[in-house]
Amino acid sequence: MNDATAVCIRQLGPADRDAYFQLRLRGLKAHPESFGQSYEEALARGPEQHDARLQGSRAAEGEFLLGAFASAQTSADTPLLGVVGLSRNQHDKERHKAAVVGMYVAPEAAGRGIGRALLDELLARAARIHGLRQIQLMVGSHNTGARRLYESVGFIKYGCEVGALNVGGVFHDADLMVRFM
Repeated sequence: MNDATAVCIRQLGPADRDAYFQLRLRGLKAHPESFGQSYEEALARGPEQHDARLQGSRAAEGEFLLGAFASAQTSADTPLLGVVGLSRNQHDKERHKAAVVGMYVAPEAAGRGIGRALLDELLARAARIHGLRQIQLMVGSHNTGARRLYESVGFIKYGCEVGALNVGGVFHDADLMVRFM
């Protein structure tokens, strides 16, 4: 079933901070092997760690968060179902690159095309960013569903970081992927 058309994909702003933070915490807790930040680190830093990106003042430069909401008429009680971010490299020699960060779709929304809709919007926005030539990401080597989704929107694997994340003494490999604009 694909009913991504029933959702609203939009850039997250300051008013979305709490919903974003709660959904992020869910992802960190459920899938610690999929994120660089731990649940405990996120709690310690609090929701304000995301304030700069949520302000949106650098969205045109490649720093933004997108959210998928259950309805086009978003309000305080409209559930946030999924998120994804773009983070552009800040060093002069690497400004042609950006990274997909924090991709997560709530389990109750899985299988509805929301992940693809989020990526499609991220890539459409990235295509309008002056000087951006490639988008990179890391995905757990074991996460075949996510890797297939990324491949379906044009990402290709170019390497593997062995032992990329240490979760409770268990090391997880991550596939390195890129999509050229």
